[in-house]
This record gives sequence, structure tokens and C-alpha cells, in this order.
Amino acid sequence: MKAIVKTSAEPGAEICEVVDARITRPDQILVKVIAASICGTDYHVYSWDRWSAGRVKPPRIMGHEFAGEVVEIGSDVTGLAVGDYVSGESHWVCGHCRQCRMNDRHVCANTRILGVDVDGCFAPYVVVPEASAWKNSRSIPPHLACIQDPLGNAVHAALAGEIIGCSVAVLGCGPIGIFAVGVARACGASTIFATDTQDYRLDLARKLGSDYEINVLHHDLDKKIAEYTNGEGVDVILEMSGAASAIQQAMRICRPGGRVSLMGIPTHPVELEMAEDMIFKGLTINCIVGRKLYETWDTMRALLASGRLNVEPAITHRMHYTDFNRGMELMRDGRCGKVVFEF
Repeated sequence: MKAIVKTSAEPGAEICEVVDARITRPDQILVKVIAASICGTDYHVYSWDRWSAGRVKPPRIMGHEFAGEVVEIGSDVTGLAVGDYVSGESHWVCGHCRQCRMNDRHVCANTRILGVDVDGCFAPYVVVPEASAWKNSRSIPPHLACIQDPLGNAVHAALAGEIIGCSVAVLGCGPIGIFAVGVARACGASTIFATDTQDYRLDLARKLGSDYEINVLHHDLDKKIAEYTNGEGVDVILEMSGAASAIQQAMRICRPGGRVSLMGIPTHPVELEMAEDMIFKGLTINCIVGRKLYETWDTMRALLASGRLNVEPAITHRMHYTDFNRGMELMRDGRCGKVVFEF
């Protein structure tokens, strides 16, 4: 089969002929991929940044966000059948470390990531453990079913604490950031502020439900938030950018007693004014990684089924997977929401 492969330790990727995906363990399933989407992690691997160079061992089939149909099951598989319509959880957990036994599987000590540590889903077929597949309703089209993995990140970040009736600021409106805007709106936030450096992405945030869009290249965020909140600050901050300046601002603009969910990944250490901006304000800090397995997936299913969460505007581009270079260029330039590959 032909797959998108990270062939060498340098920027770029290639379409390569690879051995057909095959089940090798009795707990695995073989999935025919219908749709897959680009994650920021995929772009990191494609561009070969410092993190990727230290983690990924080429050659590696890329990709970890997908939806498809089960075409074969291993002998130990009991919860899925051939013909089931599934999406994939990209974090493969061990099930036996202390975290897994305490139902904190999202921080499993032995996590392996699809498309990073094992061959991924940017191919016509992918093999995953039964435990890493989520059965979908046929009412969810593939271009939406494949984005539940990153949508789960937004759900996890937004719902790590109270949000009903709260003011919320989403710092960084990449795909997960705009998903977070939609989740906050669907779950009863009172006022939503969206910030970014690009008006294109702020427009997507508005379509997902933000009340105020602030381009931080043109406006002083601290002053704007003080103006809009009568100097009180914001109840909940969802920091999705990883930019050092945004992380520092998150602490400053959060009201005393408020909550900050940190999900963006900084590229370098970040210096914080912990005494005045965090400790003396009594902030609650949530560090968000992945999704609660599988509590977050169940919450997503309920939100999507309710019709209250509409993420369709976030899907800005759909293309055949062999046109992947164009998708990566859109990611690089920030001129997209979610890019979906079709097979």
C-alpha cells in the first residue's frame, strides 16, 4: 500500500510503497481508513523540530487521527466486529502501570503514540489495539469522526473544572483552540474571549462561538481583558498556544481564584512570576495531556449527539492524502483550521 512516510531525519515526508498493514497480535484490529486529519504533532514530525528529532525513529508512517471501518479482528477481540465504524485513540497505554491501575491512563508511564512511536494512519489501512478504537455512530460523517482525538484535547482542557456561567479566554486559536471555543460555548460559558496572531484563525473562533476576538499583535491583551471584565480578570483560561508570552499572560489575566488549563507546548523553558501572578492569586492550574481514557470520549459523543457542539466550521480543507504537502503548507502558514485527508 502507499503511505505518507517520514523516511529520514530531516524536514519533509514522502509517499512510499510499504508492506500492507497486518494484524500481529490477537488483541488488534485492522481498519480501512476513510478519513484522517493533520495534527500539530504531525506538522512537528514533518518539519523535524527538536522534539521530533529526539522522539521519532524513521522510517515511520505518520498520522494518528482517523476514522474508518474494521475489516479484520484478532482472536482475542470481543467488543468490536468486522464492519464497525471506529475512530482511533492515538495514545496506546499499557494497562498495568500505576497510572493505568488508578484510572489515570492518559498519563500512562509506557504510552506509545500512533504515528510517532508506531506506524500510523496516513495510509489506506492501519492496525491498532482493540482498546484504542472507539465505536462511532454512523450519524457522524468521517470528516468529523476523524477529528475526535484532538477535539478530546479541547474537551479535557475546557472541562477540567467548572465552566457553566464562567468567562473563558482561549489563548491560541489553532485547531484545538477553536475546538475549545466551541466546547466552552456548548457547555454554558458566559463570555468567550479568543486570542491569536492571525485574523484568519480568529474568524474561525468567531464561527465556533467566541464573543470577542483579540489579535495580540495589534492590541494589548492585558488592557483589553481589564476593559472587558471591569478589571476583575477572566474566570477560566485555556492556554493552547505554548507561546511563552501567552503562558505568562494567562496567569496575569486570570482572576484571583480562577483556573488556568495549560495545554500548549512551549519550545523553551518559560519564566513565570509565580508569587504575584499565581500563588497569591490562589489559581488552580491544570496541566492537560491527551484525553481522559475513556471518559472524555464519552463526553464528546454526548456533545456531538446533542447537536449543541457544531465543529463543522473548523474543517476548512479536505483533500486526497497524496496531496499531503499542500496540507502541511497550510499548517505552516496558519491558513487553515482542520485539514482532513480522504482515502
